[in-house]
Amino acid sequence: MLPIGSIIYLKDGSRKIMILNRGPIIERNGKQTVFDYSGCFYPLGLVPDNIFYFNHENIDEVVFEGFKDSEEERFQKLFHDWRKENGDKFARGKVTGVI
Repeated sequence: MLPIGSIIYLKDGSRKIMILNRGPIIERNGKQTVFDYSGCFYPLGLVPDNIFYFNHENIDEVVFEGFKDSEEERFQKLFHDWRKENGDKFARGKVTGVI
């Protein structure tokens, strides 16, 4: 799992995306759906109409990896444990378009 602030290209994408969030849960087709990440265009930043949801397998290239420290490592462990316990409660999001 990449840290917040990481800059990536999605597969078949042509613009850089900055990771804003890990494990976002959104309402989609009447179901609670979880993705690995949410992101925005880099360097533009957060624009509410341009938030993208994607999974790790949708990443083509990591341009820059965000900051990591002991809090990041702890978050990743806790998030991994949460996913193991709660993963079956949410639909897994699927990416349907190219950016």
